[in-house]
Amino acid sequence: MILATLLATLLSLPSPAGSGAAEPHLAARADGTVVMSWLEQGVLKFASLKNGRWSSPRTIVEGKELFVNWADFPSIVDDGRGVLFAHWLQKSGKGTYAYDVWVTSSSDDGKTWRKPLLVNRDGKQAEHGFVSFGALPAGGVALVWLDGREMKEEGHGGHGGGHEGSMTLRYAEIDAALKVRNESVLDARVCECCGTAMAITSRGPLVAYRDRSGDEVRDIAYTRRTDGKWSNPARVRVDNWKIPGCPVNGPQVDARGERAALAWFTGANEKPQVQVAFSRDAGATFGRAVRVDRGNAAGRVDVLLLNDGSALVTWIEGAADNAGIFARRVSPDGKLDEPVKLAATSSARASGFPRAALAGTTAYFAWTDPAAKTVKVQSLSTR
Repeated sequence: MILATLLATLLSLPSPAGSGAAEPHLAARADGTVVMSWLEQGVLKFASLKNGRWSSPRTIVEGKELFVNWADFPSIVDDGRGVLFAHWLQKSGKGTYAYDVWVTSSSDDGKTWRKPLLVNRDGKQAEHGFVSFGALPAGGVALVWLDGREMKEEGHGGHGGGHEGSMTLRYAEIDAALKVRNESVLDARVCECCGTAMAITSRGPLVAYRDRSGDEVRDIAYTRRTDGKWSNPARVRVDNWKIPGCPVNGPQVDARGERAALAWFTGANEKPQVQVAFSRDAGATFGRAVRVDRGNAAGRVDVLLLNDGSALVTWIEGAADNAGIFARRVSPDGKLDEPVKLAATSSARASGFPRAALAGTTAYFAWTDPAAKTVKVQSLSTR
């Protein structure tokens, strides 16, 4: 029975993070190593897990100008050619949400990092963040981010309606030497503070995000690039979630070749749900949505596309301090395994967004534990 197997192979791992650590991000490398970044007392650190042992933590960047936020946090990724890329957010002005996206890379496993690149070069003291990376087949990375250059300067617009200008979704590609190419605007009006998602299919980048219509419907949209052209954004499902402010709950997507899985949260009709949909044609179309939560979802999803074509979806469920981090395997035909509770948590902001990565047949999970005031890590066999 798959449920029994998952429970039997759920292991707590030592964490390389120290006291005060939060906002972890995980990524798998081609050699099976897993890298994790996190923020710890104003310092962005990372460590590598190989053969069950963590390397000593190293510093990527530190400074009092780092922007720290429970929902908009740094990340690290391998480009598949042995080059590590990391991003973080840095204050650009006195406004609460005046910050920029910075990226650096390392070709020696993080021993040294190149002089960082300012990704958004508009010069506006506005919000720029919610970055997602994707490793490009020829090396280097693609990234998408939310860009507030069209919004009111030194303001965030209240994360809702009535503000001046719109949040945009932008894309660029960066090579190991931090040279930028193929900058594009993917959508001129999107939700202001829901995380973005990107996966690289066999046909090119697939991007998912929370859109924003003129009448405040904020459903999940996706777009993909094939033959150098971006498709018109389309909704993965017509949830018709009309909400006047940003719910701070973005989608996640994973892909292998032609197959992709996209997971998201919706609160339409006052019925919060976590859903997943599959694609067999590299994101050209998606099948029906499958609900995966237990009935009291808070969202903050992640998704891993497994070797057998199924997806492992994670999310937070429950309210206040009586919440949990759950995982559930879903087949493309909609068959659901029983959910597995990975850990107890809180639905408060301090719990952040649990992150997942797949190395071979083992899934890894990292999350902020506000009670212990540090980052915790688990592994789970998906065989």
